[in-house]
Amino acid sequence: MTVNELLDGQVVLDIECLDRIYLSGFVNSLQTPGGVIYFLHHHRGMAIASPAVFARIGDQFRRAVGSYAQANHLPVVKLKAADRNAEVMRPYLEKAAMSGRSQVAAVGVAQEPQIVRTARQRDTDPGKPPQFSFTKENRRVTACHFYLWDEDFGPAFIKICAYFPYPVKVWVNGHEWAKRQALRAGITFTELSNGFASAGDPDGLQAVCDRLLPGTIGVFFARWMARLPLPLTAADRAAGFWRELTMRQVEISRTLVFAAPRHTRAFFEALIAGNLDIGRPERTEIIFKRSPRGQRPAGRSRPRSTGTSPRSPSTSSASTPGSSST
Repeated sequence: MTVNELLDGQVVLDIECLDRIYLSGFVNSLQTPGGVIYFLHHHRGMAIASPAVFARIGDQFRRAVGSYAQANHLPVVKLKAADRNAEVMRPYLEKAAMSGRSQVAAVGVAQEPQIVRTARQRDTDPGKPPQFSFTKENRRVTACHFYLWDEDFGPAFIKICAYFPYPVKVWVNGHEWAKRQALRAGITFTELSNGFASAGDPDGLQAVCDRLLPGTIGVFFARWMARLPLPLTAADRAAGFWRELTMRQVEISRTLVFAAPRHTRAFFEALIAGNLDIGRPERTEIIFKRSPRGQRPAGRSRPRSTGTSPRSPSTSSASTPGSSST
């Protein structure tokens, strides 16, 4: 039996949705040395395009973050390299979710490696003004993590680097967005921790998932950029020095819920058998709950066959529906 034959009539829910979305934000005009010099000399009006302004802007930003946290009674958490940030911030996000309104739940501060602009002074005539060359380097600098609870997206975060050219990272979850839109549309569902187990209107739920587009995330980003303290000023933005978003990591999830556990087992058997001719893998594993950081998975099945005859994964004899998310 093929995969398509198994899916025909045996699946009670088949939903495809954007899952974890991780984006980078950068100021396009500051990605070249010439653009940096233009920003410092022509826009900021510095007689000498000196990197000294980088530290001043960063210091002002850090002070602004401290004042913002104090004015809004926000916890400021020092994040360490060994921390699992999501777990550290979970209590603050859960507390914010209880209010039901969009807000910053907490601010995390960490020293992290970032691609930033550095400068070195050129060997020029000592009697003339100094000149600097600007290059990109990987440095350990301060990054401010704003953990958010958003009425549309639920838990999210925006990370802003405190050193020039002040890159930004944005994380949202497509399933969390879809859950909130489905509730507003009156679609009933049973949720998984990161997906759906059942839906009263599967077609309507899929239509909701399909509505998550780049413009939706762009509105989210613009809304929070207007609320958070930023290194670049309104005058910088008016002059065109503003961030564009690009994809860093985007996960697309397809969740299949089968009518019975035995159909789930048969699905994996057919899936493996149908793909054995792709390079003839010596070892095949089905991995569950894979960490996006590349760490060891929280759970995995027993290894499949080392030849061309796959062994079936063990399954439970319980009568509850089986589900698969790929």
